[in-house]
Amino acid sequence: MAGFPRTRIENLSVPRLIAGTNWFLGYSHQTKARDRFIQAYQSRERLADILEVFMAAGCDAIYGVRPESPALNDAVKDAEDRTGRQCVRMGTPHLNLAGPIDADANKKTLDGFAKIGCHVCLPHQATTDVLLDRRSKTIRDMDAVAAMTRERGMIPGLSTHMPETIIYADATNLDVGTYIQIYNAAGFLMQVEIDWIHRIIWRAKKPVMTIKPLAAGRLPPLVGLSFSWATLRPQDMIIVGCLTPDEAREVIDISVAQLEGKGPAGELQKTRSKMSLEYTND
Repeated sequence: MAGFPRTRIENLSVPRLIAGTNWFLGYSHQTKARDRFIQAYQSRERLADILEVFMAAGCDAIYGVRPESPALNDAVKDAEDRTGRQCVRMGTPHLNLAGPIDADANKKTLDGFAKIGCHVCLPHQATTDVLLDRRSKTIRDMDAVAAMTRERGMIPGLSTHMPETIIYADATNLDVGTYIQIYNAAGFLMQVEIDWIHRIIWRAKKPVMTIKPLAAGRLPPLVGLSFSWATLRPQDMIIVGCLTPDEAREVIDISVAQLEGKGPAGELQKTRSKMSLEYTND
């Protein structure tokens, strides 16, 4: 495969596999102890090592950059320098909903994301899903957020856990370029059945970025990635988080094999109980 397959968010070229940041910043969706381990383990250098693997393979995009994480932002720049590629930055601001949506505090928040070079800005689920109104079938105030995002040179999108978000945004012609939606073979954190989300993604008017493909470590990469690549559209994307460069290589190799219809990719983990399974011609 000559470079990882790409799609477009409006006029922006992006890879279909994007580096996530939960395993960079300490959001394991497992235990507090695991969160603390991630936070203590990761460093600017280690993050750059992981991102270098992604970017060298053509997966030159990251989801989850934020002004308050300077080590991550510096790591992105380090990986750019090492690979000679520009990284597409995607951020998820958390807006203050206590007052007017166009309050100075929210403008300052969006200014911060523009300042760190965000190309795509998607209000976090904690903002988007609070504003979703099932009664009126609208996402309140999001037109103003989209306009403020455009004014700062970023493509607006929506990050959500609610399946209605894509439907309502499409029906009201909301000015956004893409969506974030949870989608995985385990149904982890999904609010309705997997086949419902699958149908919503396929009917979406914009490309969809899917998160938690491995159900936050509950699915092996072969299982989670195979399901996602087999059931998404060619314009849709997968965001996956990795703790180490080797994990990044694994998810890339498995993804390439699945997209090319090839056989098993990567080295299997070995234990004594599997000694009888060894192939003599390997």
